[in-house]
Amino acid sequence: MDILLVQPPIHDFYLTQKRTIPYGLACMASALKAEGFETKIFDALSTHKSKQLPWPDTMMYLQEYYGQKDISPFALFHHYRHFGYSFQHIGKIARESGAFLIGISSLFTAYSEQALYTAQIIKSWQPNCVVVMGGHHPTHFPKQVLNHPAVDYVIRGEGELSMPLLAKALKNNTPVDDIPGIAFKRSESDFFIRSLSLVNDLDQLPLPDISDIHRRFYCRNGQRGLVVTASRGCPMTCSYCAMGDKQYTYRKKSVGRVIEEISVAMGDASSAFIDFEDENISLDRRWFMKLLEQIILKFSDRNLEIRAMNGLYPASLDTEMIHAMKQAGFNALNLSVGTFSQKQLARFHRVNVYDKLPGILNTAKEIGLATTAYIIAGGAHQDPFESVNDLLTLFHMGTVVGLSIFYPAPASQDYFTLEHHHLLPEDFSLMRATAIPISHTTSRLQSITLLRLTRIINFIQALPKKHLPALSPCKTSVMPLEDRQKIGEQLLSWFFYDGKIRGIEADGAIYHHKTDASLIDYFLKIF
Repeated sequence: MDILLVQPPIHDFYLTQKRTIPYGLACMASALKAEGFETKIFDALSTHKSKQLPWPDTMMYLQEYYGQKDISPFALFHHYRHFGYSFQHIGKIARESGAFLIGISSLFTAYSEQALYTAQIIKSWQPNCVVVMGGHHPTHFPKQVLNHPAVDYVIRGEGELSMPLLAKALKNNTPVDDIPGIAFKRSESDFFIRSLSLVNDLDQLPLPDISDIHRRFYCRNGQRGLVVTASRGCPMTCSYCAMGDKQYTYRKKSVGRVIEEISVAMGDASSAFIDFEDENISLDRRWFMKLLEQIILKFSDRNLEIRAMNGLYPASLDTEMIHAMKQAGFNALNLSVGTFSQKQLARFHRVNVYDKLPGILNTAKEIGLATTAYIIAGGAHQDPFESVNDLLTLFHMGTVVGLSIFYPAPASQDYFTLEHHHLLPEDFSLMRATAIPISHTTSRLQSITLLRLTRIINFIQALPKKHLPALSPCKTSVMPLEDRQKIGEQLLSWFFYDGKIRGIEADGAIYHHKTDASLIDYFLKIF
């Protein structure tokens, strides 16, 4: 083949399988094929293979929080793992491909080390190939990426126009300087870096080529798993999000184009799980309502389960829209709340959706839509006690709570602020929520405590009528290994009696998790 596109493996404490479909590579593959290049995708994450790894030295500080195994419903993480095929297998695939150009996706800065090691392995197995990296990380750190000897080029921004131009230039041995978004190293200290490449008219792009996506692996409850992005960019300026960078202008595909993409991706499947990965799919009400109307019209004979897992902005939703979403196939709403704290909302550049949320939740409950409301905690200058207020406010509103521990997203306003104040974590691998990278006005211990309290209130939320078990003291050091529900209820009884959050080892031994006593006391006081 001419070109191989690779999604690398990752190292982390967990992996959300349904969110790793290589949609960006599918878009790239279709653009390359449209220009006559034989192109294949190798998705190193499309396997259930995983391997336990030693904890990295940079993350050893987390062992006091995650290190002891817990089989209870209030468990967080324990093992650090390699998810995906081995690097050696990727090298073998690269050599067998014979590709002259190999593109590697490096979306998240926290996983950039695995992307760079993928490049290194590929070069060792296929030394004559040209390696190009794209994605959010190389877009914003082109010099760091190009300093790796295995990387020849970086494409910054959206690559559907740039990648075919690079492939043509390499094939014809012509200059690459005029390619949008291109970056390369001229000498040890001289870099050529162009501004981001953006596609203004999304309808001009060919439909994503999903022929190489492992359909069986990405099935969900027997349904074909699909990812669609109906828009790119975002007009909002949330401080924690890289899309607040005005370089990423807000652009939408036409409704007809989105419907065509869904139809082609579904093929003859009678059912599908569709995740709209847009930053804010519901912002343009007229456009979104038209899209929902067309989904209802075109796919009424199909069984669709639809989500917007990146989050829905509550201020953009209304009763008519929620009913239309239900009719189109939405069975759950992932709501991006952020916080209810006015001080923190001002820092995040967000508006308060407190008054809007009860109506949304009531409508969702009436028509059978599940809800999860997401808040952020652990940011610089953020008050942990206000985060407890956020948790309990959502609990009393009757929704499942999703707690996102803040991490600095490169190119976001918060990233640059933290950089200015020397508060960034020391290593790229720590730019992730599981690393609890910021310990400022909310300490790491407090962030861990907030995560465990979230587990507790979501467990209570699932109890019949939220009825708490009778409170009692813990008078034993070992618990019978009954089902997890009974274990959770017993731990809940002890927690509300003495404020201790306990874990259960595999042999039934009971131990205390490290928690912040002041937050626990505050939680119990206002519960």
